[in-house]
Amino acid sequence: MELDFLYEKWTRTFCIFLVGLCILQTGFMGISGMFQARGLRSALIERERAAASYLLEKEVPPSLLAAAWNQTEGTAEGAAFLEKIGHTERTQSYLMLLAGETSIPLILLQTAEGVLFSAVLLLGAAFFLRRRERLYVEAEAVVSQYADGRFDVHLPIGETGAVHRFFGKVEQLAMSLQAKSEAEHRAKEFLKDMISNISHQLKTPLAALDMYMEILGEEPENAETVKDFSRKSMRSLERMEQLIQSLLKMARLDTGSIVFEKRQCFVAEIAAQAAGELSERARQEGKKIVMEGGSEEIIFCDEDWTREALENLIKNALDHTEAGGTVRVAWSRSPVLFRLSVEDDGCGIAPEDIHHIFKKFYRSQNSGDRQGAGLGLSLAKSIVEEQGGMLSVESSPGEGSVFRISFPEGLQ
Repeated sequence: MELDFLYEKWTRTFCIFLVGLCILQTGFMGISGMFQARGLRSALIERERAAASYLLEKEVPPSLLAAAWNQTEGTAEGAAFLEKIGHTERTQSYLMLLAGETSIPLILLQTAEGVLFSAVLLLGAAFFLRRRERLYVEAEAVVSQYADGRFDVHLPIGETGAVHRFFGKVEQLAMSLQAKSEAEHRAKEFLKDMISNISHQLKTPLAALDMYMEILGEEPENAETVKDFSRKSMRSLERMEQLIQSLLKMARLDTGSIVFEKRQCFVAEIAAQAAGELSERARQEGKKIVMEGGSEEIIFCDEDWTREALENLIKNALDHTEAGGTVRVAWSRSPVLFRLSVEDDGCGIAPEDIHHIFKKFYRSQNSGDRQGAGLGLSLAKSIVEEQGGMLSVESSPGEGSVFRISFPEGLQ
């Protein structure tokens, strides 16, 4: 069993104090024993002097008296004689007679010793308990502040021992509560910002739909107007649907509710499917999508989600490419990485924007795209990183941009 309490400073000090006090008590007892032995010895010698004087007065020969005093072995006759006069081992009167002259000083000395020992012990215990009470009061005040949500104070944990180890555990719990509180605050702020952004994103197409419906209501007989504004209404509805779908996907990724079903996939097929969704748009806008890479290259990934990420990157490239421009989708393999890139020859990204483009709902002030919700790049980055990859960007204003998806070789 470990003596953990000995590692506490004040407990250790108190134990040293008690040990010192015990040593002092032992010293007092030794001194008392010395006084008692000296007193008894003096009393015995005095009794022997009195007996010798009496025998000499009765003219007992000194040689016989000396022989009697040097005798070390008793006889039955001697024992019977002493018993007859009342001096035996069980007779306390004889011993009390010997100790009578020293008993009172010894009693006084031992009484004083006991009082002093008790007083010092009580004072030491009171001092120790006072220090410990002060420690507990301080700890109670700190824990009360923790309960009120204030974590800028700390328990005294600079020393060793069981109590301070317990304080350390409480500190860890407080830090955990603080981290959870901050996470909840960030989540609330994120939810607040997301609701604000969603309402802002939906406000424009809803306002457009309201206006279109009003115009259609005013000119129901004008076939050309009905056709034109019906088409515009469909585009607004498609925009809202895309926004809602992107938000749902982001929510599933953020909450970790998506299980990626990874398998070996042909990169050329993923790229062709992603570009095929946007090929008609590119044709209508006078832009080209070009594929560059081996048809047999294989990547270990979730095919559907990787296609979603790549499609968002191609769409972003088309948004920032002028008519007549080209979007290149290329892939290559090195000994350590597999890279899949989307390159455009558009306007590029301003230096002040490049560190923010992967944030949710972020749209550059320099961008010509006013229809996007600012979720495509953030969604693509989350998809890639959840699969163990990395999405990076290189861009220079006026020279276009390159987005690279990188997967480590051997990633399973």
